[in-house]
Amino acid sequence: MSRDESQSHGPRHVAIIMDGNGRWATMRGRPRLFGHHAGARRVREIVEACPAAGVDYLTIFAFSTENWRRTQVEVAGLMSLFRRYIMKEMQAFVKENVRVRFIGDRPRLDAKLRGLMDEAEAITGHCTGTNLTIALNYGGRDEVARAVKRLAQDVAAGKLRSDDVTEETLPRYLDTRVLPDPDLVIRTSGEARISNFLLWQSAYAEYEFVDTLWPDFTPEEFARLCGAYGRRDRRYGAVKA
Repeated sequence: MSRDESQSHGPRHVAIIMDGNGRWATMRGRPRLFGHHAGARRVREIVEACPAAGVDYLTIFAFSTENWRRTQVEVAGLMSLFRRYIMKEMQAFVKENVRVRFIGDRPRLDAKLRGLMDEAEAITGHCTGTNLTIALNYGGRDEVARAVKRLAQDVAAGKLRSDDVTEETLPRYLDTRVLPDPDLVIRTSGEARISNFLLWQSAYAEYEFVDTLWPDFTPEEFARLCGAYGRRDRRYGAVKA
């Protein structure tokens, strides 16, 4: 689908910064991890809402390269949650025809989690429905730095000429090289910043910053935002005659 054709339709690729789990739990007098578990349950509902909204690709920001700065208790709890989530949801994703991918810098993650990530990608590799990409130990600047390093190695090895490096070349080295760029980026919880998420890919994305905390973000609100995207006038730097 061309850019002009997509203007009258909803977003094909939606990326979500799932913010507000900790605050949601604190407001209820519960530990932050309680909110993260509630947020994980919400993911399933939004994935299930994608087909009706016309969304083929959903990318969610699960854990950033900066999140290691949180307390050891919270980080350990999140890693445990990720392992349990993948084990619990793998067969459901296959049944629902959801293809799962992960982006981010994997080596820092523990071996068991990396193994589960590999397994989830393998057993859903044949699925042709919603494409769910989970950003885990991901940072936009880190991704670009890793991509540039690989590109430089190819130039040094003679696989690529430096004169051939263009803005179309770099995306082939990004974690998202098999994905289309996001059309719509949503951030929940009332914060109005992109927090180092898909920096290169979101150059022409539309943004929605909503006050809803992630565990309260409903499929209905998701559908409303996707519908609003279809009414936006996207000119990509051009001026209509």
